[in-house]
Amino acid sequence: MSAECGEPGPEGLQGWSPGPGGHSRAMGSGPCPSPSTPTPWSLPRWRAYVAAAVLCYINLLNYMNWFIIAGVLLDVQKFYQISDSNAGLLQTVFIGCLLLSAPVFGYLGDRHSRKVTLSLGILLWSGAGLCSSFIPPRYSWLFFLSRGVVGTGTASYSTTAPTVLGDLFVRDQRTRVLAIFYIFIPVGSGLGYVLGSAVTELTGNWRWALRIMPCLEAVALILLIVLVPDPPRGAAEKQGVVTVGGPRSTWCEDVRYLGRNWSFVGSTLGVTAMAFVTGALGFWAPKFLFEARVVHGLQLPCFREPCNSQDSLIFGVLTVVTGLVGVILGAEASRRYKKVNPRAEPLICAASLFAAAPCLYLALILAPTTLLASYVFLALGELLLSCNWAVVADILLSVVVPRCRGTAEALQITVGHILGDAGSPYLTGLISSALRAARPDSYLQRFLSLQQSFLCCAFIIVLGGGCFLLTALHLERDQAQAQARQTGIPDSKDVHSEAMESQRLLPSTGASPEDP
Repeated sequence: MSAECGEPGPEGLQGWSPGPGGHSRAMGSGPCPSPSTPTPWSLPRWRAYVAAAVLCYINLLNYMNWFIIAGVLLDVQKFYQISDSNAGLLQTVFIGCLLLSAPVFGYLGDRHSRKVTLSLGILLWSGAGLCSSFIPPRYSWLFFLSRGVVGTGTASYSTTAPTVLGDLFVRDQRTRVLAIFYIFIPVGSGLGYVLGSAVTELTGNWRWALRIMPCLEAVALILLIVLVPDPPRGAAEKQGVVTVGGPRSTWCEDVRYLGRNWSFVGSTLGVTAMAFVTGALGFWAPKFLFEARVVHGLQLPCFREPCNSQDSLIFGVLTVVTGLVGVILGAEASRRYKKVNPRAEPLICAASLFAAAPCLYLALILAPTTLLASYVFLALGELLLSCNWAVVADILLSVVVPRCRGTAEALQITVGHILGDAGSPYLTGLISSALRAARPDSYLQRFLSLQQSFLCCAFIIVLGGGCFLLTALHLERDQAQAQARQTGIPDSKDVHSEAMESQRLLPSTGASPEDP
């Protein structure tokens, strides 16, 4: 893969050299051309940490929105009279709209104000969430549509916010900050279950959970506007010297560049496997645990809303705790191990997925016989899955040049959701409904149908571990090439192409190689 994005280092425009006739010519030959004019840029360290804290808070709200419906799923099904397959479609619509809009926000985030992009996203998802709480039962299709609009709004944040952090921090600081940022994926997801179930318990109406969130998001919007800067792209790597002006590559050129980056491709496929499992697990696990308790005689079946929300609360707390411990554990293991092995990050991701697969398999298999063991193995599986969130983000930021990171985040999100959690909740519900249709109508058979529809998740995780092993094979080379593009140092292929072009052009100017 040739170096395609020469960018200046602290000394200036190292990616440009004089061509024949004294004209400037770019040393890089690909989709991310070197900018033209260096200008100083700096930010007090305390302001960078305040901005990171605000972005973490918004990330918390972002993922609470993802799973707040899952926390009250039984009540939503009773209110709108929808089956398991259609209930799974709720999350599929949400993720589908997110993935369709992610490339658009990635493109905007690489070329326009990221602060404006983030603000528009918050307004969109909070407004749609509030409106959805007033939709009556006869307009269930409108509720599905509103979840799609919420997904569109959250796409702006998922694609853009990590690139802002990447431009505020570098090296070990960035690893730590990303670890804290990605802690709020499982924490936000868990609090989404907790908020939904707790508000339903207090008010007797699940829709009040959707009305509380916009109040928190209004605070987030104000904090974003006041406290978060929009740093120039690549500011942290260039130690305060950034560039303005110059040509921009097209979106298609950026995609071709990323498609030749094997570390990016491998880690994206690994993230896709993780998304498939977490999507199915996050949406259906509370209902699975509820029906397991019914089978064990610990809970009465739910025939009308509000349904007992204890399982959503338990699963939410479990997700918060395992998420906190897992993300910190994964980031710290990566930081320490890569001092010994430069391929530490993908190897840690692969090992955690290979260990998570049997844990989730045992959690499903043991649920009909011993509920406690099922909870233990489910917690271990969630812990191991959570180890990867910050590590995966650090892999992306280390192998992709700064000016293409927004597009890279968008592509990773799009592929991960298309092949991952966009379809896994619907597929799980569809298999469960199909199995149930061929069986007697009892709570035991309903539970067994849902259990068996879950089993494919354990095998998908193993495939994800293999993808991270593929990433480990290419990581060092891709990191070196990304660093070369940031500093304007061409790789060997660029040097060869540069020499060939010079030889072709020199005779036409009448100059000899010895001429000054």
